[in-house]
Amino acid sequence: MFIYNITTKVENDIAGEWLRWQKEIHIPEILATGLFSDHRVFKLMEQDESEGQTFVVQFYAVELSHYKEYLEKHAPALRNKAFQQWRNKFISFRTLLSGV
Repeated sequence: MFIYNITTKVENDIAGEWLRWQKEIHIPEILATGLFSDHRVFKLMEQDESEGQTFVVQFYAVELSHYKEYLEKHAPALRNKAFQQWRNKFISFRTLLSGV
């Protein structure tokens, strides 16, 4: 099992709308690629939220090749949609985790 982990700090003034967009549009688009078997959404707790709220979205891939295919064929266009929608109101970093 491989987990594509996306951690995003979102400015407070768009946090609710951004989260709704994630759940209703962006996450379904990622899942529609068929390369991830499941996902989870989390909000980081006990954080200083004066500059924004932090969320973690995890996508679960059975095979490493699924993750790599997503990055190659789908990620650039979907990331671009996010930047077009929210501009500089968020910052994300991505990590890959593997089950042990």
